[in-house]
Amino acid sequence: MIDPTRVRRSWQAAGVVLRDLPLALAVLVAPLVPSLQNQGTQLGDLPHRPADALAVAVVALQALPLAVRRRFPAACLALVSVGFAADQLAAYHSVAGIALPVALFSAGAHLARHRRGAVVAASAAYVALAAALAGRGSGEGVAGFATFYAVLAVAWGVGAWLRQSRAGEAVRRRHVAEDARAAERTLLARELHDVVTHHVTAMVVQAEAARFLTADPRRLDDALTAVTDTGRLAVDELRDLLDVLDPGHRPAGPPLPAGDLGALVEQARRAGQPVEVRHEGVPRRSPGGAEVAAYGVVREALTNALKHAPGSRTVVRVRHGADEVAVEVTTAGAAPSPTSAGGSGRGLAGLRDRVALLGGELAAGPRAGGGFVVRARIPTGAGR
Repeated sequence: MIDPTRVRRSWQAAGVVLRDLPLALAVLVAPLVPSLQNQGTQLGDLPHRPADALAVAVVALQALPLAVRRRFPAACLALVSVGFAADQLAAYHSVAGIALPVALFSAGAHLARHRRGAVVAASAAYVALAAALAGRGSGEGVAGFATFYAVLAVAWGVGAWLRQSRAGEAVRRRHVAEDARAAERTLLARELHDVVTHHVTAMVVQAEAARFLTADPRRLDDALTAVTDTGRLAVDELRDLLDVLDPGHRPAGPPLPAGDLGALVEQARRAGQPVEVRHEGVPRRSPGGAEVAAYGVVREALTNALKHAPGSRTVVRVRHGADEVAVEVTTAGAAPSPTSAGGSGRGLAGLRDRVALLGGELAAGPRAGGGFVVRARIPTGAGR
């Protein structure tokens, strides 16, 4: 059984000459159809001449160049014009004359260089043909020749309009692709910032704590092990991000993984931050954009807690609902500010943008009674 999809793909993969050949053959055999033998263009109103051996050559000269109308539009237009002029001067008035507006349309749509010269040359050739027909006793008159010229100009104009439309669409697609690449680079830059900030902050806190444990070799060894583990985890996550930046890399999963929330909390605890986790609901088996953003919110909040309120009690609440994921991270102690030492506010700003893209909301600031709270509500898209 013939597969229409495979046939269509094979046809689209063929060269333009092969795809244009059926049109050329159709115009070639059209004069043989009895009902079309007297339907050709009769420019100049000269007495009709019956077809003979020369008429076959004239028809072929008009029809066959259409096979290269997209590959060589200038050559196609020149050959078809010669054939059309011969057809009218010899008074065959063949239906193959339809090839001239087709060639003009193709030249208008596909001719890349010397377009103005082509228009001038074609117009001059038409004036010469009109003069030659008038010299043979044509009774067409200026109005008739001008009307036919206008028809040919419309054929060229439609092709030129199509060319401009395609060029505009190509520019639009290029801008869309550039915007998409810029957005991807921004997303990766934010993720890189979050990864580096979180892990380096944890390592700094762990290393600072290790300085006070020199008298206790066992605790010192645990602290240095925590620094080493954090560094290795940072290297692994950075390697994942660099793989995404590699043009030849094709990740099997989402470009930015949701991560292991338990490992993230455990890392903060090993850095000396008392973290309590409370889960509500059941997370989805396949993490989506909401889970990725929720992981980023918790990571940024824990980073800020380690940086601005080390050792303060931190509570992480994650609620998985039917339509959204809600995150709340509260930290006791002083509330951080973007202008405090080591804080740029870039992490929370990037997270706010990411959550907003998903249709959610993120708020961060001091809470009543002291401390700091980060809240996010992120739609999962399940209800849309």
